[in-house]
Amino acid sequence: MIATVLGALFGGGLLTLFLGLRPARPPLAVALAALRRPAPRRPGHGSTEPRPAGGWAARCGRRGVPFLLAAGLPTASTRADLDITGIDAERHLAEKTACAAVGLLAPPALVVLAEAVVGNRLGWWLPTWLALASATVLFWVPDLAVRAQAAKRRAEMRQALAVFLDLVVIALAGGAGVQQALDDAAVAPQGWAASRIRRALSTAHLARTSVWDELAALGERTGVRELTELAATVGLAGAEGAKIRHSLETKAAAMRGRRLAEADATAQSATERMSLPVVLLFAAFLLFIGYPAMAHVLTGL
Repeated sequence: MIATVLGALFGGGLLTLFLGLRPARPPLAVALAALRRPAPRRPGHGSTEPRPAGGWAARCGRRGVPFLLAAGLPTASTRADLDITGIDAERHLAEKTACAAVGLLAPPALVVLAEAVVGNRLGWWLPTWLALASATVLFWVPDLAVRAQAAKRRAEMRQALAVFLDLVVIALAGGAGVQQALDDAAVAPQGWAASRIRRALSTAHLARTSVWDELAALGERTGVRELTELAATVGLAGAEGAKIRHSLETKAAAMRGRRLAEADATAQSATERMSLPVVLLFAAFLLFIGYPAMAHVLTGL
């Protein structure tokens, strides 16, 4: 009975994998909307932010996306990570579903293969627990990958914000107004982070809203708290140009100091990681030199 259930689960998994790999026909409304959609920009024109495309995991696991959405996934922190990395939430959930399916089906298949090779039955509890454990672990692997990529993106955003603030302070010192200094400072930097800042400035200009409110909203979406802190600091400074300039100078100096501290901490950690291979190499060298002498002494006794 248990072998029949495991065989049915394995067959259902293979059927699900086949249906996931087989591309579905798009609805007629989606096809017509794609014909009216403007052509995408070439690389190097407009926004430089990458938008990675989904692979086989996104195609195989898209049928499980509605269930995960109904369960409340992704969480707020994961949505911030997805926003800053440029990954679609449905693609991320599809990858989680595909990884969980692989973790659920791989251990029973390997156990069946091992039983066929060895010729002994291993029981049903081992593949069951292995399948549950591997499915649970692989279900959270995409979250860990997105979190690591988002951490790198946030570091890039902080660096771009520090450069942007330095340029704004220089423009204000040259006699430019606040709005002109912001516009001039946003033109020079390149990269996806600078494009996000320029987009926030353009949104504020078109919507007739405060630039600092748009930067604060960008910080809340991406999880970069320096943007929200900047908006709060400028909001406390008021509308006077001298106070805003002083606040921006203070914030730029603080971000420069923080970047230097982070760079120093990264260098120190890299130095500490390099000490372990050196110690192991030295121990191996001592063993290489001392082993013949010790072997000669022991054999002489």
